[in-house]
Amino acid sequence: MKIFLDTANVKELQEVADMGLLDGVTTNPSLIAKEKRPFRELVDDICRIVEGVVNLEVVAQDAAGMVGEGRELAKIAPNVVVKLPTTAEGLKACRMLGREGIKTNLTLCFSPAQALLVAKAGGTYVSPFLGRLDDIAHVGMELIRTIRTIYDNYDFETQILAASLRNPLHVVDAAVAGADVATLPFAVFQMLVKHPLTDIGLKRFLDDWQKAGVKL
Repeated sequence: MKIFLDTANVKELQEVADMGLLDGVTTNPSLIAKEKRPFRELVDDICRIVEGVVNLEVVAQDAAGMVGEGRELAKIAPNVVVKLPTTAEGLKACRMLGREGIKTNLTLCFSPAQALLVAKAGGTYVSPFLGRLDDIAHVGMELIRTIRTIYDNYDFETQILAASLRNPLHVVDAAVAGADVATLPFAVFQMLVKHPLTDIGLKRFLDDWQKAGVKL
């Protein structure tokens, strides 16, 4: 499973990239606005750091506007994927951009029916939002499992990008359910790395080393 970071913060991206674990990034208007930097300057920095996929989202609400914005975003770098909302207008824009060879990610997907339409419209990625479903007492992970079954049944090429992941269990469960990609906040990525038994074991090894007076 590929790991994308859900952020527009270049320091966070650089840290994960330095580990060799960064397969891509997802941004949205809220994350971009949070950085309080000129859009193009920020995006250029992100594209410099991220060798994999860079998801940039449109803000238009009509298909024609989405297509126009999508074309401009795609010009920024060859690894840019245009994020579109999973709406009727977004599906129209997905089809039009796809015909021009522009990759797309249909975001804010909350049902298998929506995911089916995304695949039929030719979306490169679909982004089911798991945590938000959990928030309203739905089992978000079941959505991933159902989409995986549908896509496998018909050999759809659309990749499942699990989004709104709130904790390490979400990430692991998404991998087990067959998600192609997981996008997660930097804080959740840090949780994946750390384990208390690792810290305890490392401290014990170092304490024994110092007591023995051994040198490399």
